[in-house]
Amino acid sequence: MNPNPSRQRGAVAIMVAVSMFVLLAVVGLCVDAGLAYLVKARLNAAVDSAALAGARAVTTGNNQTEQIASARAAAADFFAANIPNNYLLSSPRITSTNVTFSGGQATIDVVAEAPMPVSIMQIMNFTTLTPVAAAQTIRNDLDMALVVDTSGSLEDSAATVRASAKIFLNKFNVTQDRIALIHFASGVETDIPINPLARGFNRTSMNSKITAYNFTGGTSSFEGMYRAREQLNTVPLASRSTMRVVVFFSDGAPTSFGSYLTFKNQIDCNRPGSVDRILEWGGLGDLNSSKLDYVSDGCKTWRGSINTRNLQSAVRSLPEWYNARPASSNREFPVVTGTPRPVTADISTPELLERNVLRASRNLAESIAEKTRSEGIYVFTLGFGPGLKEAFASDTSTNGEMIMKCMANTADALPRCRKPDQPLGMYCYAATENDLTPCFSRLASAILRITK
Repeated sequence: MNPNPSRQRGAVAIMVAVSMFVLLAVVGLCVDAGLAYLVKARLNAAVDSAALAGARAVTTGNNQTEQIASARAAAADFFAANIPNNYLLSSPRITSTNVTFSGGQATIDVVAEAPMPVSIMQIMNFTTLTPVAAAQTIRNDLDMALVVDTSGSLEDSAATVRASAKIFLNKFNVTQDRIALIHFASGVETDIPINPLARGFNRTSMNSKITAYNFTGGTSSFEGMYRAREQLNTVPLASRSTMRVVVFFSDGAPTSFGSYLTFKNQIDCNRPGSVDRILEWGGLGDLNSSKLDYVSDGCKTWRGSINTRNLQSAVRSLPEWYNARPASSNREFPVVTGTPRPVTADISTPELLERNVLRASRNLAESIAEKTRSEGIYVFTLGFGPGLKEAFASDTSTNGEMIMKCMANTADALPRCRKPDQPLGMYCYAATENDLTPCFSRLASAILRITK
């Protein structure tokens, strides 16, 4: 018989009370911590989206003050859209959005919290829990050459091409990114060269140049790519950006390239020009003009005057190597070759001239793109219109779209031109004018390479 049952009952009561307190604490911890976990997960997602939005918006503005304000505003908007106020009784808010510029990189740091009341945990003197989340987004620096086809086949779509190119440029940061603007047709012109040392680009001047584009002439894709690579390589090694890229826009397959032609009578012409697949169409085009101009001096008489002669019959042959630029003396790019398309120097008949010039134009475009990528430069291509799907009788094996995929080194490019050890680019096809701006936007998103 227990000598003191009342004491035993008291001990049990204390143990039960303590157990109940512990149980309530555990239950409270489970309930309140569970709610806090849900808030924390939503807060993380909101902060991530805010940091990404800030990185995208940091391109807006003509100076760093405006760019920081734009990034902060976008971060706040996306944060609010992804975690509403009073979510599970919490009060989410951004505590800081820091934007820092270093070299050509913009770093966006977003920190947020979501204080929330507790329920059962109040018995342990807790009144609130405060989930905290942080995210960082780094927008890489960029050196870019935008190459725009202004050949005559684009004349009917000129307004849309101009507008889409301008919208594309708006995606980039005028104080951090370096951009060169180039356009080509029969020849090529650098509208705005890249800044070799200072960062940034003049978007207003580029927009003015784009507005003034005149759409006429042939398609010297090699010359456009050659100039783009040349521009990017003017930036000294120590100053080059993390991301180097060529964006190449065209509506058709290459049809011409630059050359010093060997004339039967050398006094007829002693200057390089743009050679089209049908020389009578364009004469010997001015290599440094995108318009349908002709090289000066004696060469000019090949078109549009009483002295016009058959240029094809006056030329001996095509050169073995690309030779139209001073830097091309090292025989980098073969004209006469057996691969990927057989090309001979023979242009003794109009049929041979068209076949060999057209095939050489296509080979050269792929070769200069491959050389560009071998130097760590990404190539992004944008093709427009049904002409890219068509094949010439002189080259039935490929069309313009296949060539542009080869130039970009896409995953679905022809097996013969895929280079796994070179940068993998992107190709976007715009079937109609309505697809042009979305295609440019897709390329811009890929180029920015926003990383976390």
